[in-house]
Amino acid sequence: MQEGFLKEQSVLEGDLNSDTSHKSSVDYLMNWFRGHSIFVLAYGTGCGAIEMPPTFTSRYDAERLGIRGSATPRQADVIIVSGYCSYKTLRRIIRTYEQMSNPKYILALGSCTINGGMYWDSYNTIKKLEDYIPVDMYVNGCMPRPESILEGFIELQKEIKNGKASSWEKYEKNYEFYRKNQERVLGNIVKPAYEADWYLYDGGV
Repeated sequence: MQEGFLKEQSVLEGDLNSDTSHKSSVDYLMNWFRGHSIFVLAYGTGCGAIEMPPTFTSRYDAERLGIRGSATPRQADVIIVSGYCSYKTLRRIIRTYEQMSNPKYILALGSCTINGGMYWDSYNTIKKLEDYIPVDMYVNGCMPRPESILEGFIELQKEIKNGKASSWEKYEKNYEFYRKNQERVLGNIVKPAYEADWYLYDGGV
C-alpha cells in the first residue's frame, strides 16, 4: 500500500530502535499533518481567481484532499498568485505573504508568473515572480483548469510530506536579494500606503 495510515505506521515503527527515532518520527508526522491540512488564503490576485470557486466547491471539492479556504493571512498556509502581477498587486502580495506564519507556501498559476505571459512587455507588470517572493509550485495553463490546480496542490502536498517544501526558509536566508528586487520596482517603501482611502489615492504605485 502506497498511501494511508498503514504506510505511515510502518515508517514510524521502522526506526524505533535508532538514535534519531523520536526526531525523525515527529518530523514525519508533522509534515504528514501539514500536507493534509492546507489552508488557502481567499485572495484573488489575478484573472486565474475565477477558477477558485469551482476548485473549492462541490464538483471538484478540494476539501476532500485536506485543502480549504482561510479568511486571513494569519491562519493561512498557502497563497495562490493567480495570474499577472502589477506593481500595485505585488505590494499587497508581499505584505500578505510576510504576515503569514511559517511554514507557508506559494502556488503560482499561469505563464504570467513565470515570464509575464501576455503582459511581458507591460511597463507596470513584473515578469518573474520568483525574483520577488519564493514560489513552491507552478501550475501551467492560461488559466489552469480546476483539475490542474488540484494536481498542483497534490504535488505540493507531496513536497510538504517529504519535507522538501521550504520556500519560507529560502525567503529568510536570501531576504536581501528579494528585498533588493522589490525595491527596484517598488521603491524604498515596499509596503502599501494604508493612510489614504482608495478614492483619495493619487494613482501611483
